[in-house]
Amino acid sequence: MEFIHIFSRDDNGTTQPAPKATGQGGILEGQDPSVYDPKNPIIMFIIQACVILCVCRALHFPLGYLKEPRVVGEVLGGILLGPSVFGRIPGFTQHIFPPESIPNLNNVANLGLILFLFIIGLEVDLRYFFSNWKVALSVGAAGMSFPFALGIGVSHGLYNQFGNEPGTVPIAYGTYLLFIGIAMSITAFPVLCRILTELKLLQTPVGIITLASGVGDDVVGWVLLALCVALVNAGSGLTALYIILVTIGFGLFLTFGIRPLFMRALERTHSLQDGPTQGIMVLTILLCLGSAFFTGAIGVHPIFGAFLAGLIMPHEGGFAIKVTEKIEDLMMTLFLPLYFTLSGLNTNLGLLNNGITWAYLIAVTIIAFSSKFLGVAVAARLNGLVWRESFSIGALMSCKGLVELIVLNIGLQAKIISTRVFTMFVVMALITTFATTPLTSLLYPPWYQRKLEAWKRGEIDWDTGAPIRPDRGNSEDGLIGPEKEGSSDIQSLLIPLHLDNMPNTLAFVSLFGGRSVEKLHPRHDLTAVEDEKPRTVVQVHGMRLVQLTARLGSVMTSSETEALSAFDPVLNAFRVLGQLYNLAVSGEVDIVPEDSYAESLTTKATEEASDLLLIPWTETGSMSEAPLVSKNTIERKLRSEAYSAFVNETFNTHRGATAVFVNKGFSGTLEQSPAALSRRILFKSGRGQERGAITEMTELPSVDRSHHIFVPFFGGADAQAAVRLALQLAANPEITVTLIHYQMRGEDQITEESLGSKSVPDGKIKVETAGEEGDDDTFFVTIQRNLVESLRPRVSFRTTISYDPVQDAITDAQNEVGRDRRNGGDLIILGRNIRMADSGASRCLGLVADVLLEKDISASVVVMQARANPLRRGHSGNGTRFAEALPPFESA
Repeated sequence: MEFIHIFSRDDNGTTQPAPKATGQGGILEGQDPSVYDPKNPIIMFIIQACVILCVCRALHFPLGYLKEPRVVGEVLGGILLGPSVFGRIPGFTQHIFPPESIPNLNNVANLGLILFLFIIGLEVDLRYFFSNWKVALSVGAAGMSFPFALGIGVSHGLYNQFGNEPGTVPIAYGTYLLFIGIAMSITAFPVLCRILTELKLLQTPVGIITLASGVGDDVVGWVLLALCVALVNAGSGLTALYIILVTIGFGLFLTFGIRPLFMRALERTHSLQDGPTQGIMVLTILLCLGSAFFTGAIGVHPIFGAFLAGLIMPHEGGFAIKVTEKIEDLMMTLFLPLYFTLSGLNTNLGLLNNGITWAYLIAVTIIAFSSKFLGVAVAARLNGLVWRESFSIGALMSCKGLVELIVLNIGLQAKIISTRVFTMFVVMALITTFATTPLTSLLYPPWYQRKLEAWKRGEIDWDTGAPIRPDRGNSEDGLIGPEKEGSSDIQSLLIPLHLDNMPNTLAFVSLFGGRSVEKLHPRHDLTAVEDEKPRTVVQVHGMRLVQLTARLGSVMTSSETEALSAFDPVLNAFRVLGQLYNLAVSGEVDIVPEDSYAESLTTKATEEASDLLLIPWTETGSMSEAPLVSKNTIERKLRSEAYSAFVNETFNTHRGATAVFVNKGFSGTLEQSPAALSRRILFKSGRGQERGAITEMTELPSVDRSHHIFVPFFGGADAQAAVRLALQLAANPEITVTLIHYQMRGEDQITEESLGSKSVPDGKIKVETAGEEGDDDTFFVTIQRNLVESLRPRVSFRTTISYDPVQDAITDAQNEVGRDRRNGGDLIILGRNIRMADSGASRCLGLVADVLLEKDISASVVVMQARANPLRRGHSGNGTRFAEALPPFESA
C-alpha cells in the first residue's frame, strides 16, 4: 500500500507539511458546541431556540388554566432567561446567549415579526369598523385621546429623568412625547380577538363594539408609530414630511393598484373558492416582504409595510383565514417566541432599584389602565350601553399585550427610550394584559349576560328577575287530552349537529314533523282555505359546535360565524329537512373550546327557551369532527370517556328537558354491505345479445318508513317525560307504540346474573324511583284514559307486576322491537331516573339504558331526563339536586 504525503515549501525552500483543514468532527474532536462560532452559527441558534421554546411552553402550561394569552408566558420566559434571573447564574449568558450571537437571533425573530404584522393586517377586518362606525369612532377616539393626553404629562418627567441614560440618542421632546403617548394608548387587537373568543363575547354588544373600536385604534396606532419612527430616522423635519407623504402614497398604490391585480390573480386560480394555491402563496409572501422592504428603505420600520400588505388581503371566501393557517404554525411556534423572549432578555428588573423608578412605574401603570378604562367606559355609556357593559369594554380595551411589546422594542432599537424605561413599560404591559381576562369575567359573567338580554327583550323585571310574561312551556296544548299533569308537547328542540351521525339524527328529528296535506285548487273547493286549520310546527334549532384551538385561524374563523352559519353545508342540509317534514328549522355555528361544549348547548337552550335539548351520541365516540373511523371505534363508542363526560355534564347542568339518542340501525346503519343495499337478479339475455349470456340488474330495496316504539315505564319524572315524548311521536301515522308499566313490590333487588357482570358494579343493586308509587299509577292511568281517539289504534298500554323489572324490561324489549328488519328502525324510549341505590354510582345514561345497549337488541335508544322544577327543593327525577343550581340574578 502506498501513502501519498502532501508537503508545501516556504519562502526559504524548506519543505513543510501542508496546513490542515478546519476540524469537522465537532465534539468528537473536542469542540464545545456552547462556544459561539461565527462561521457555524446554526449550532448556537439551535441551542437558544430549544431553550426558549421549552421555557415558554413550561410557563404557558399553568397560565393557560387562567386563560392568559400566550404572550405573557413568552415575555416572562424572556425575563427569566435574561439578566434578571438566570443571567445571574455564572456563565449562563456567556454559554447560552453570548452577545455576539444575538444579531443572528434578532434577524430570525424580526422575520417572524414581519410575518406576524402581516397576519395582524389579515385579522383587521374593516367591515367591523364601517358597520358600527358611529359607536366605534366615539369609543375608539376616547380610548386613544385620554391615555395620549395623560401620557403627555408623564412623558415630561420621563424625558427629564431618564432621557439621557446610556443606550439613548438625543431626540426632540416632541418625538419622545409622541412615542410615550403611543405606548400609553395602544390596544392589543390580536390578543383582544383571542380573549373575546374564549369568553364567548364576539357576538355580544360588548364584543362587537370592542372589535370595531380596536380596529380603529390599531390602524391609528400603527400610523402614529410610523410617524414617530420617521421623525427619529429623518435628518430634518422636511425629510420626515417626505417620508410620511411617500408612505401615504404607497398605501394608496397598494389599495388601488396592487389589490385589483391580486384579486384578478385569485379569481383566475380559483383561490378564493378553493384556497390559495402554492403559486398564490409565493405571490402573497413576496407581496408581504416587498412591502416591508419598501417601508424599511424609505425610513419607516419594515413591519409597517407588512401590516399594509395584510390590510389589502381579501376576506371573501375565507381567503385571509386560509392564508393565516398556512403561515401561523411556524411563526407562532418558533418565530414569535424568539421575538418576545428577546424582549424579556432586554428587560432587566435589576434596574428598578430606586424609589423614583418605582414611582414612575406605578404612575405609568395606573395612568395607562385607568385612562383607557374610564375613557372607554364613559364613551360606551354615552352610546346607550349599561354601566357593566361599558366597564367591560374599558377593561378589554386596556389590554396592551404583544402590540405594546412590539412598540417598545421599536423604541428601544431606535434608541428613543433606555433599557430602564423599556423595563418599566414591559412590566406595565404584563400587568394590564394579565388583568384583562379575570376583570372582564368578573364584570360581565354569563349569568349577567343572560339577564341583560332577557331584560332588553322585555321578558323579565330587572330588579326582581321575575318573568313579565308567562313561560311558553306552561301552555296546555297537547295530544293526550285535557289532563296532562302540567306539561305540554315539545314545540321546540335544540340539537348539536355532528358529521358522523347526521343521517340517523336527521331521520329521528324528522319524526317530529308533520306530513304534507293534500291541497285542492280553490276553484274546485272554495271551502278548502276556510276549513284548513293551521298545524303546530315544531321548531328545531341546530348547532354546529366547532372546536376553538390556539390557532390564529381558528380565532379569525370565530369572528365570521354569521357567514359560516349561512353557507355551512351541514346546516344547509339540515335546513332542507324542515321543508320536507313541516319543521321550522334554523341553525348556527358556534366556535368554542371543547371543554365548553356542554355549557354552550345549555346556554343556547336557555336563550331559545327550547322544550327539549336532544343530543345524538356520536357514532365513533369522538368529540372531533374528523375522527378515525374503524370497526373498533364504532363498537366502543359508548365507552368513550370524553363523550360520556360531555353528555353527563349536559345532563347535570341543563335545567330543561334533555334527551340522548343512541343510534343502533335507525333508518340505516353506519356500516352496510352491498347485499344489504340492493338485490341482484340474474336473467337470460334477450334478442340482440349473445345466446346464454347472463345479465345483472340491480333493484332498489323496498322502503318502509314505519317505526315501533317500546317504552318501559318504571315511574318518576324522567319516565313520565319519556311517555309524553313517545305519545307525541305517535302522532306520526307510521309509528306504533307499546307502553308497559312495571309495578314493583317489596325489596325489589336485581342480581348481577340478571344484568350481566359487565353492566353492574359489585354489590346488591336496587331500583329507586323519584316519585311516589301512587303518583306513577295515577299518571299511567290518566294518560291511558285521556288519549285522543286518533292514537288509540296505534298505541298499546299494559301494566305488569314485577319483582325483577329490569330483566322483565329486557325480555319485553326483545319481543317488542327489532322483529321487523325491513322497517325504518325501532326505538326504545325510557327515563334516566333508574339508579343503583346500594352502590351509589351514577351512570351517564342510567342503569337500564346501559343494560339495554349492551344486549343484542336491534333498536335505537332514547334516554329522557325531565325538566327540572325550580320550585321543588330536593331531588328531581334524575337524582340531581337543583336547589343550588339556580343562582339569583344580581342587580347591575
